[in-house]
Amino acid sequence: MKTIKLKTTIKCDGCIAKVTPFLNEAVGKDQWQVNTLDPSKILTVHSDQDPSKIIKAVQEAGFKAEEL
Repeated sequence: MKTIKLKTTIKCDGCIAKVTPFLNEAVGKDQWQVNTLDPSKILTVHSDQDPSKIIKAVQEAGFKAEEL
């Protein structure tokens, strides 16, 4: 399992609530977290998924994500 870090536009707890079902489906529950205190709003994912699949899940929830 690898660690993937993405810069996102996920800013607050409400945003996290909105993206949760998308990320849980894409990578699994408890396999990701967002540091909303970091200026880059870093999404850390522990998964063997392709980063593009994770980015797509974030985009489907209405947010932007890009690899660091």
